[in-house]
Amino acid sequence: MTRIVAARLLAVAFLLSLGALMLVACDARTGHAGGASTAVVPSVASDGVTAGSSPGTVEPRGLPALPAGWPTTLQLGMSDAPGGAAAMKATTDFGFRYQYLSGGVNTGSGWATWNSGGAFASYYIQDSVANNITPVFTYYQIRQSAPGNGQAESTGVLNNLQNTATMTAYWNDLKLFFQKAGAFPSTMVVLQVEPDMWGYVQQAAAGDDASTVPAQVASSGLPELTGLPNTMVGFAQALVRLRNQYAPNVKLGYHLSYWGTGTDPVYSKPSLSTIDALATRSAAFYGSLKTAFDVSFAEFSDRDAGFYQYVYGNPNAWWSADDFARNVEYLGKFSSLSQTRIVMWQVPLGNTKMLAENNTWGHYQDNRPEWLLGDPGRVNLSAYENAGVVAFLFGGGAAGTTCACDGQGDGVTNPAAINGNTGVSLSADDDGGYFRAHAKAYYAAGPMLLASR
Repeated sequence: MTRIVAARLLAVAFLLSLGALMLVACDARTGHAGGASTAVVPSVASDGVTAGSSPGTVEPRGLPALPAGWPTTLQLGMSDAPGGAAAMKATTDFGFRYQYLSGGVNTGSGWATWNSGGAFASYYIQDSVANNITPVFTYYQIRQSAPGNGQAESTGVLNNLQNTATMTAYWNDLKLFFQKAGAFPSTMVVLQVEPDMWGYVQQAAAGDDASTVPAQVASSGLPELTGLPNTMVGFAQALVRLRNQYAPNVKLGYHLSYWGTGTDPVYSKPSLSTIDALATRSAAFYGSLKTAFDVSFAEFSDRDAGFYQYVYGNPNAWWSADDFARNVEYLGKFSSLSQTRIVMWQVPLGNTKMLAENNTWGHYQDNRPEWLLGDPGRVNLSAYENAGVVAFLFGGGAAGTTCACDGQGDGVTNPAAINGNTGVSLSADDDGGYFRAHAKAYYAAGPMLLASR
């Protein structure tokens, strides 16, 4: 128990410091930092469907096969700190829990130092196995490693990829993770590899071709990587080579960054034909890696819409039915062309229903949990499932975002209503208990079967 508590404190302390750093910047990936501060909340009818609009749908396509051993039902999961698996399972039969592995490979504060010899990953897997939940790790190291961690985000990522000393430390760090995960050969472990990095690489690539972006792979000196090209193609192939050698039980997750094309559909709101063209470019870049990942990860946003509105002064992060329709179309096209199923990750936890959500620190509103879990007919979930989505993992991407926990330590809260929210808090969770209640109801009604086409 002592080692788990120590791990929790280290992880939480690091993520809080990271969140503080992220708070003072605009969204470095899209460059959207501001706008009018007028309150903008979509009109939401019944329990999550935008009034006067129809949910986005796609016709069922030739969906890729599920990865071997993957659940055959649409699963929910959430961000969860070390030692938290039992509490998750006490809520409902969650399928996944996720945890960042971060801090940098050469900074002295990376995940491998959170417990001696990289045991942090081992303890997290053990806790997951004991509670029958699949562990997911978000490997977020390239940005936070030196020397690029002192540079602008895209510049730092690309420079680190070309730094031989950094990349030697990087591959050894990743190898350590695979060795720890491989010690559980009968347990499926999921590794989401470097959110955002692939978007910056696509933007730097000539013609969406990953082979035009340099990265130190064989030149790092690791014998396991001998003969691989020193490009991002080699980078992707190195992931598979190390996984196959040390941890065949690990499923590798590519991260789809829509904005890697140079166009962010959340803000540009293009036609569906343009969405298809952008998704085709995303799939072409993925194909240029010449590497078959097991799944792809994608995201709605890294923060609640209310967080963007009241912290950044950007009211344009709210999603309407048309935004969901474009998102479904994008994902369906990408899934079909890349032949990967999709995990929606880091889904914001805010809602517009509960009184606890009053757009203050830790209690920001959003409408995505309502759209997905507040639709009693499951029409919206079905649209995503038809587009290739196999799981939704909920969690905040920075300090101050809404949590399905009492992250603010303020207990049960029921402040004055805003924007028509009237729900009395069900628990001390900062979202008023909305997510856990709806996740429990989802599993109680029976999780949706995934199509196998």
